[in-house]
Amino acid sequence: MVRDTLTGSRIRERRVMAGLRQAELAREVGISASYLNLIEHNRRRIGGKLLVDIAQVLGVEASLLSEGAEAAVIATLREAAADSGSEAQELDRIDEFAGRFPGWAALIAEQHRKLGSLERTAATLTDRLTHDPHLATSMHEMLTMVTAIRSTAGILAETKEIEPEWRNRFHRNLNEDSRRLAESSQRLVAYLDGAGDAGANLTLPLEEVEAMMTAHKFRFDALEGAGDEDLRAFLREQKELTSRAARDLAETALRQLRADARILPLDEMRATAADGQVDPIAVARAFRAGLPAVLRRLAVLSDEILPQPLGLVMCDASGTLMLRKPIEGFPLPRFSAACPKWPLFQALSRPLRPLRQRVTVTGRDARQFDCYAVTEPVGTLEMNVDPLYHSYMLIVPVDGSQGEGREVGSTCRVCPSQNCEGRREPSLLTTGI
Repeated sequence: MVRDTLTGSRIRERRVMAGLRQAELAREVGISASYLNLIEHNRRRIGGKLLVDIAQVLGVEASLLSEGAEAAVIATLREAAADSGSEAQELDRIDEFAGRFPGWAALIAEQHRKLGSLERTAATLTDRLTHDPHLATSMHEMLTMVTAIRSTAGILAETKEIEPEWRNRFHRNLNEDSRRLAESSQRLVAYLDGAGDAGANLTLPLEEVEAMMTAHKFRFDALEGAGDEDLRAFLREQKELTSRAARDLAETALRQLRADARILPLDEMRATAADGQVDPIAVARAFRAGLPAVLRRLAVLSDEILPQPLGLVMCDASGTLMLRKPIEGFPLPRFSAACPKWPLFQALSRPLRPLRQRVTVTGRDARQFDCYAVTEPVGTLEMNVDPLYHSYMLIVPVDGSQGEGREVGSTCRVCPSQNCEGRREPSLLTTGI
């Protein structure tokens, strides 16, 4: 049933909410009760002055009766029905349900969004708890101290006669180890308390660099013509970069972005993307630029020159993720290994040969993306020395479902895909949440 034929259902629902009888509403607007009955059962179309009069009596905007629930609510209801995996829903009556019961429709849509948010949070925390190096180090330190305390306490309890000097030494060890254990426990609790904050308790230099880049939305226009000293001075002022290692990594990344900006200036890139569509291969040909530089530049400028932002991920030859520009709907793991089916890793086996592949991300959203991937050598090539490589993947959202895409996930631990040939470990989401 089309939405514009549901005006009568919405009138009936609003009339009941207002506590009016059908005859009372009909009398107020100057029509017969039988005609209003036909309208409320969607057997007569309504519009113009009569719709406005009814809306005034019911105390609502006429558009609320004619248009009903927001399109976003109905779209979310359809997503919820699809995600349930059940065939029992009356999909052809979703519009009618949203029109007759807008409050319940909005509640169900909001609960569906919250469930999706909780699943994403569970994926993030699972990734952190399973692979976070700081957490692993803290747990190892605490276990070591607990073992030392248990050993010392065992000696004191089981040895009947101990010289006063040794007893004092054991007591001192117990005191020092227990104090260190308490301090370590407090640090771990503080760390876990801040686990949900992307900018809190950063432990790795790479995380600090990502936080700094995200804070600036990956845009450093003022530094595109700056010298090396100005660049270093800028990095010293960034509060996210707390270590020399983080500043060194950030300097390398900004040097790369500065070089890309000189090859692909903002104004010319904006003119290239005037129609809102960008073909990375065509841009590379037009500017006589390397494709890796084009992918990086498009990701950085996409928030400004394109209708929707693009994502970017980079890895080294070992497959370790080194730089991430996240994009909604394509989760990028922070600590654990990523899905081996990403085109990013396929490109590692074919250096300098561009790869384009459409993928469908598993999970509640099941969104589609076009991924452009390419691998380039790092540094200067030398005779008889195998080069090292960096691989880049530009992530471009696809509107709606446009054909089949290869199914990929985030990381095995939180991927619901069944019978995946690339699975390394069991999934927590195999049976759903």
